[in-house]
Order: sequence, then C-alpha cells, then structure tokens
Amino acid sequence: MGQADSTISISLTSAPTWRRVRVFYPMISLFVLLGAWQAGVMVFQPAPYLLPPPMAVANVIVSQFPSLIYHSGITAFETTLAFTFSILVAMPIAFLIARFRWFEETVYPLLVVSQAVPKVALAPLILVWLGFGLSTKVMIGVLVAFFPVIISTVVGLKSVPKDMVYLGRSMGLSARDMFQKIYFPFALPSIFGGLKVCITLAVVGAVVGEFIGADKGLGYLILLASGQMQTALMFAALIFLVLIGMVSFALVQWAETHLMPWHSSVRQDAGH
Repeated sequence: MGQADSTISISLTSAPTWRRVRVFYPMISLFVLLGAWQAGVMVFQPAPYLLPPPMAVANVIVSQFPSLIYHSGITAFETTLAFTFSILVAMPIAFLIARFRWFEETVYPLLVVSQAVPKVALAPLILVWLGFGLSTKVMIGVLVAFFPVIISTVVGLKSVPKDMVYLGRSMGLSARDMFQKIYFPFALPSIFGGLKVCITLAVVGAVVGEFIGADKGLGYLILLASGQMQTALMFAALIFLVLIGMVSFALVQWAETHLMPWHSSVRQDAGH
C-alpha cells in the first residue's frame, strides 16, 4: 500500500515538471530558427525587401501592433465562423452517409468531385455571387475546411465493432440510444481528428477569401504589404497568422481532452 501511494505521489509531482519541460522544446526550435534566420541575413546580406532581419520584423510588430491586432481579430472571426459552419454542414451529411447506403452512393461521389476543383478557381465566382463581404470569406472557408470532418466522421461511425452493436441491440437500446451510447462515443476520436484538420484549413480558407476581395484582415494586409514591398510587414502578418492557427488548434485539442478523457491518447499524454 505504501509503495502504491509513493508511486501515485511521484507521478502527480512529476506531471507538472514534465509539462514545464515540454514548453522548452518549441522554445528551443524557435531560437534555432531565429538564429539560422539571422545568420543567413548576416552571411548572404540580401536586400531588406527580399529577407529582412528578425529585428526589423520585431520593430514592425511593435510599431504596427494595433493594426496587426485589428486585422488579426478580423481573420480570427472569419476563421471561427468558417469552422462553425463547416461543422454544421459536415456533421449531418456524414451521419446520413453512415446511416443510409443510398445517400452515400448518391452524395459521396459528388463530394469527392467537389474536392478536385481548386477553391482558388471558385473564389472569383463566389465573389460574383456573394459580393465583397463577410459571407464570401466564410463560404470559401467552409468549402476548404468541411470535407475532412465528413471523412473522419464517416470513418468513425463505420468503425464501431459489430460486437458492440450486437450488445446494444441485445440490451434493447433504441436507435437514439445506440447512437448516443455506442456510435457517437466510439466515433469521437476520429471526429476530433477531422476537426483538427478543419480548424487549420478554416484559417487557410479565410485568408484565401481575403486575397480575393477584402479591405481588412491579415490576408488583405499581406497583399497590401506585398504591393508596397514591405517585406517586414508581410513577415509580421504571417507571424500573427501562425499564432491564430496555433491558438485555434490548441482550443480544439483542449476540447478533445475534456470531452473524452477516457481515450487512450489523452490518458497517455497525461501519464507522461
């Protein structure tokens, strides 16, 4: 009993230490990247409009911080809407595909064909239909991001072991109870895998929409800086764009940890 208590206490005390250690890994990678960047500028001495030094980008971030925050908020809002509507569109389609064979054979090929069309080619057409506004960015974001959610959800729902299905039926569970207690919990890990891909693609879709037609947002700021040869400002906007993607991905991962703490990946991460 004493040995078990000591093992539990060691694991509990070592978990925060391990989390603190994990923080240093990306920090080390960041410092190595910045060092290589600065070394490349010092050795090759490119023109500032080709590759500005890290300090020039840092100075732009400080001087243009209010503008960068404003445009980042616009892009983050568009990303959130694109992610939300992607889920609202993809989930019912995925449930119907997994439930009805005729629906799968009718709709699934059309979805696959739709992914073969580059969204950049569709963007001008969407711009003609919806005009300059928020709806265009959200629509492009949904078209870019919704497909992984459908694929992952269908795979998860179709991967439920037959033994679990037979067990639920033998217990007299209704179709609704079967979905809530067997199908959906078993498919959650796969669904969250698709949501992680979806949130990153939603950022891409929002920026593509801003490239096509916008007067605000990080995509617009990157185009504006490119036209004025302000490469340092472009790098600053890219850094904020990366931060939006990282924070969005972390929020989805946080939701995954709290919604399915029973899953092996979450337990193993906590055990480390």
